[in-house]
Formats: sequence, structure tokens, C-alpha cells
Amino acid sequence: MSKQVLLTGSLGFIGQHLKQINTNITYRCVLRTPLKQKLSEQFVIANLDSKTNWDGAFDNINTVIHLAAVAHNKSNDPDYINEVNVNGTINLAKQAAEGGVKRFVFISSIGVLGNRTLNNMVLDESSPILAQFEYAKSKAKAESELLKIARETDLEVVIIRPVLVYGVNAPGNFCKLLNIVNKLPILPFGLCKNKRSFISIDNLVDFISVCIDHPKAKNEIFCISDGEDISIKEFTNAIAKGLDKKILQLPVPNFIFSLLGIITDKQHQINQLTGDLQVNSNKAKKLLGWNPTYTMEETLSHLTRSKYL
Repeated sequence: MSKQVLLTGSLGFIGQHLKQINTNITYRCVLRTPLKQKLSEQFVIANLDSKTNWDGAFDNINTVIHLAAVAHNKSNDPDYINEVNVNGTINLAKQAAEGGVKRFVFISSIGVLGNRTLNNMVLDESSPILAQFEYAKSKAKAESELLKIARETDLEVVIIRPVLVYGVNAPGNFCKLLNIVNKLPILPFGLCKNKRSFISIDNLVDFISVCIDHPKAKNEIFCISDGEDISIKEFTNAIAKGLDKKILQLPVPNFIFSLLGIITDKQHQINQLTGDLQVNSNKAKKLLGWNPTYTMEETLSHLTRSKYL
């Protein structure tokens, strides 16, 4: 029997991949503008906010997967980010509960737990909320309100906190890093031994699909990664291999990166490259029996067929 899913953010990076992996799911895709090309179903809204009317969206729908959000690189207006990412999410969830939807899968961000790990600490579901930027703060607020709705209604909530997502056509920081590797034959990460967690788009959508109806995912939070922490040197080398390029890594001392961050007032961006951010995904493995299916090499091997070349 086909599962019926209402999908927001259906045209985004994660949404596009999610629709491709499971033929047993019928998606009703939320759009702002109707598309001429055929989708399973379309539900058109003017805006995603506290006033959105979702009447008719939940007919025969078992699960809502909520991917749509204002990303940190799209707006710096805290009121707008809060209206979409918090109020819009809560409005959707409340109407979904009233409409008889069984499960609400919310894609949050590891950023709700902060932007780095120190002293070999590893983030997991028990880590405190330490969101530092408006986007992450909005995700943390939405998480809290969704869990409240789960306690007060029959709606089952599943919260997923991915680390940086990589893969063909990935936006944001991965896209920037990929373009750097593609254009520059020499990079300065030869001495970088930091440890960062990543997740491939293939593993992320596989996990989301598990959370659609796994009984033990009910009202749970999951921090998700590939399960292998690597340095920025290793990551850029893996990207270069995926692009079928050769690069040289110069042995630049780490204090140079710190100094550069201070001089340019871009400590956060520098830390995203050279700092640590480690995540433990054991809860997903133990509770749901999930294990990452794809290796980094398998996901990045498709880069040679992407738009970047």
C-alpha cells in the first residue's frame, strides 16, 4: 500500500532527492507556483507563515515531512525568519494534527546545539541547546513547540538534526567549498587535523524515509551524520577525487587561520573550515536499526556528472 506524504520544500535539494528514492510513497508537494510538469500531486500556497490556510492539504495524508525554511544565507531579518521557521511550522503542525495526520517529520539543524565542539566533546541528543544564529535559534524554537504539540495532541513528531549535507548540487557551504576545490589547484589545509561530521544527501534521505513510519521514531530527536569524522584536508581531498582533480595541500599553520579570522572578522566562517564539530548518531542506530548506507566516496563519485564541471 502506498504511503501518502505531504512534502514541503519539495523543489529544494533534499526534497528533490527524497522524491527519487522510494516508489512506495505518494507525495503531495507543497508549492508556491503550480508546475506544468507532472508531480504526484500539488498543493499550492501563497506563503508559508502563521496565516497559511492548509484546508484540503491533509486529505488521505499519513505523514508530513517539513523541509521548507528560510535558510541563514537567504535572510538576516529575525522577524521574517521567526515567522516562517517557527510560526509557519507550528501553524502547519497544528492544522495537521486537526486534520488527522499521524506523523510530522521536522528537519531541524545540528546548529541548535552550537557551531563547534571543544575538548573532544561530541554532540548528541542530550547536549544542551546552544544556538548562536537566528536560523538555528528559529529551529530550536520550532523543535520545542512541536514537542509541546506532540504532548497535547495525537500527532507524532520526529525531529532530525543533520550536520552539513553534501552531494551533487548541494547548496550553501558545500557548494562554496566545492567551487573552491574545482577552481584552485592548491589549498592551505595540509596541517589541518580537525574533526568534523558530515552527512551525504543519500544517507540523509534514507534516514528520513525510515522515520516516515518507524514506530520507535515517535516523538524522538535524532542527530544524524555519516558516522565518520574527518578533517577539512580529508574532506577537500575527497571532493577533489570526486571531481577527478588533483590538488596540492600546503602546510599552513593553524594559527594563520585564526589570525585571518580575526583580521577579516570572519571567525565563524574560518571555524567552519578548521574547527571541530563532531556528532554521535548512535541513537538512530540503536533505536531504529539504521546505519548509513552510502560512503562519502560513493556520493562524491557523482560530482563528475554534475553542473560544476
